[in-house]
Amino acid sequence: MVSVYQLSKMNFTGKYTFECDENYEQFMKALGVPDDAIERGKTLKFDTEIVQNGNEFTWSQIYPCHTTTNTFIVGQESEIETLNCDKVKVTVNQDGGKLLMNFPKYIHTATIEGGKLVENSVCDGITLKRFHKKTV
Repeated sequence: MVSVYQLSKMNFTGKYTFECDENYEQFMKALGVPDDAIERGKTLKFDTEIVQNGNEFTWSQIYPCHTTTNTFIVGQESEIETLNCDKVKVTVNQDGGKLLMNFPKYIHTATIEGGKLVENSVCDGITLKRFHKKTV
């Protein structure tokens, strides 16, 4: 069970603009994403909007052509859309100020570091790291 104190330390609410990533192409290949889709995705810039109300989250990624919104409650199973657009049931857990998600093909973590949203996804030993600057 997640304590109220731990949840109060997490503050993800805000709007974030994508700044950069590391290992995007290698990570997507490890997931089995086709090369043409990887090429298109390399240039896509997106915004992230997060609304946190205690342990309830609404997490939206806003792309030029569509928006993906996931809602979840820490500690409860939820249907989440993955990086390669599959919908799967996962339980989002929390460790200190970090959100943890074990997807079938990769492990994803999100944290706030120095006012930035930092996301790490690991598949077959390859880590995709994404950095987002808080705008609001």
